[in-house]
Amino acid sequence: MRRREGEETVASRTITLNINGEERNVMVRNADTLLYTLRGKLGLSGSKPGCLNGDCGACTVNVDGWPMKSCLMLAVEAEGKKVMTIEGLRNAPIQQAFVKEFAFQCGYCTPGFIMNCHALLEQHPNADDKTIKEWLESNICRCTSYIEIEKAVKSVLRGHSGGS
Repeated sequence: MRRREGEETVASRTITLNINGEERNVMVRNADTLLYTLRGKLGLSGSKPGCLNGDCGACTVNVDGWPMKSCLMLAVEAEGKKVMTIEGLRNAPIQQAFVKEFAFQCGYCTPGFIMNCHALLEQHPNADDKTIKEWLESNICRCTSYIEIEKAVKSVLRGHSGGS
């Protein structure tokens, strides 16, 4: 569908996204980010807008099992992929571990960290300290140390094989 807004032409279309295991139809512009679409069009506000340039990781979701900063991905790029948001985890072991280890303070970055850690646990079920630290570098927290977050990841690694 094309429509005129002043001098410029804006293209939009309906796409089908697999979000948290559910097929969702949504009208998007070609330039809409996955973050904007999740929050503004689908009502999934767990992914947080932070820097909006890929530096902070507050908007991290999992796409086909891998962490992705949803501010950097276009919604149209997610078509045909499986997108998991914090709302889709439904009390996963890493969520429980974050609570047990007090791995958050203000909580703004927590959904992005949890999604990153969930993917880490699934992709590297025997992650060593170096791998954990490397994965945690992709997210920023301004309130707490990363020690509690590392403890949360390690507690899941000790208790389970993988993050599911």
